[in-house]
Amino acid sequence: MSIVDQLNRESLVNEFKAVVSDTEALVKATANTGGEKVAELRSKAEESLRIAKIKLADSQAEAIARAKAAVKAGDAYVHEHPWRTIGLATSIGVVIGLLIGRR
Repeated sequence: MSIVDQLNRESLVNEFKAVVSDTEALVKATANTGGEKVAELRSKAEESLRIAKIKLADSQAEAIARAKAAVKAGDAYVHEHPWRTIGLATSIGVVIGLLIGRR
């Protein structure tokens, strides 16, 4: 998954959390409003919120699991190829140093 996709996903999750929060506030604000239709709509909204929260928690757990797997893979690679990793890090450091030195 690319960084752009990850940022888009994080943005979407944050927006979804805001919608859930706003909907919860709306449900609480209409708690004292009478009427059978309002009560029915409120119960549907509460059920939808419950399902949305479960899906959001599952999505977050999946993202955390993928991140942990990526970290483990990176750690394993570094342990299997330490000199290659040191060479790559040194090369990147030299390039950054040269770019900074030009200014």
